[in-house]
Amino acid sequence: MKVTVENKKGLNKDVKVFVDKKTMNSYMDKKYEEIKETVNLKGFRPGKVPREILKRQFGKAVFSEVLDKVLKDTSAKALEENKIKPAGQPKLDLKTYGEDKELEYVMSVTELPKIDIKSIANIKFDDYSVKIDENETDKRIKDIAKNQPNFKDAPEDTKAREGDLVIFDYTATVDDKPFKGNEGKNTQLTLGKDLFLKNFDKQLYNVKKNEKKIVEAVLPENFPEKELVNKKAKFKCQIIQIKNPEEVKIDDDFAKNLGAKDLKDLKTLISKQINDEYKNSLERLSKNQILKEIEKFKVAEIPENLIEEEVKILSQGMSDEDIKKSRKNFEEIAKKRIKVGLVLNAVGEQNQVKVTEQELQAEVQKQIRMMPGQEKMVMDFYQKNPSALSSLRGTVYEEKILKLVREKAKSNKKVLSKEEAEKIIKQSQNQQLDKELQDQRKPEKKVEQKKSTATKTKPKLAKTKTVAKKSKKVSKK
Repeated sequence: MKVTVENKKGLNKDVKVFVDKKTMNSYMDKKYEEIKETVNLKGFRPGKVPREILKRQFGKAVFSEVLDKVLKDTSAKALEENKIKPAGQPKLDLKTYGEDKELEYVMSVTELPKIDIKSIANIKFDDYSVKIDENETDKRIKDIAKNQPNFKDAPEDTKAREGDLVIFDYTATVDDKPFKGNEGKNTQLTLGKDLFLKNFDKQLYNVKKNEKKIVEAVLPENFPEKELVNKKAKFKCQIIQIKNPEEVKIDDDFAKNLGAKDLKDLKTLISKQINDEYKNSLERLSKNQILKEIEKFKVAEIPENLIEEEVKILSQGMSDEDIKKSRKNFEEIAKKRIKVGLVLNAVGEQNQVKVTEQELQAEVQKQIRMMPGQEKMVMDFYQKNPSALSSLRGTVYEEKILKLVREKAKSNKKVLSKEEAEKIIKQSQNQQLDKELQDQRKPEKKVEQKKSTATKTKPKLAKTKTVAKKSKKVSKK
């Protein structure tokens, strides 16, 4: 095989490949030997069919298959030997080919630019952590205790009030007629939470043990019997017991019931839990700082075909007119994205970053845990969609590279209070929303200067969660 490389312009190259007739014939001979062992033709024993007979029967198909294999083998070898990393699929132009002939073709390829990653060490970013005040931890523990009250039997003549636990049996009717599921035994309600039916709780205020009470309430939209939705039902309630809330004592036993070793251990776990609620958002801020710094890296030339592909992704679902208006803005965004991708990929290659099957499966399990009750659906999705699994692998690959960049870059460690963390996260979100609005309006303003009939595009605002909701369970995981 002979290979010559010609620089056409910038990153564009023409790679001329010549494969002599002897090599092509050796590929053909090997293929014929393969099929001779498997072909069954009437009048010939297996493995004894003459080459000429095989050629008449399967010649075109054999040559086509051999040509595909030779092109695949030689093009990959030509690129590898000349250290050319293609940005996209090369285009092949066959000049000479055929049975008992040499093969000559030209491979037009756009090469990935050479990336200097030395500047990674000069990247500066803020490495945040949150210091949780002991009072904040105590407050969270008190909230947990408040939501898990103990109850004790109330004295015989006690009237039920807000916060009390009322235990009762009931039978219900609509228009004096019973309906499916109209009975309840030992139903328990904590008055004031309104968890049963709207305005039901208030009608049980002041009831006593062994008392009977008729409560009226409207059946909700999600009531199973659809013909009864929004109809008023009468509930004949027999009060069985009234219990008063008893303040939960926050001690070692309380901590053990929540899965901690003791109260000290519970405080440590709760403090970590609160910190973790801010961790993802703050790490995202650090990551964005790093990516912004990478956008400043100098890359001599960005392949036009990659820009075109990225613009297509950015403009999916848009009309040709809107794409034309937004073209320049999309190209700017595309160049930044591609530059970041090229730099990260160069870091990954030079540091031989790989994603193992164990790491990929661990990420799949993580995705499954994020959707409780739908575990099988998520697992089936990844098993039946190789592209989704490949995308997930890409996410893990990027995270590993970013972790490596963080280790090599210069971190500015910042310890924040809970209030400071909330403030900085909120500011970041507002800046992101402002930027998205600005990006959407850029092309419009430019067009409006030329044409007064320019149409406006409605921006899609991405909502970002600030802090996770307070959890009532404590986990050591």
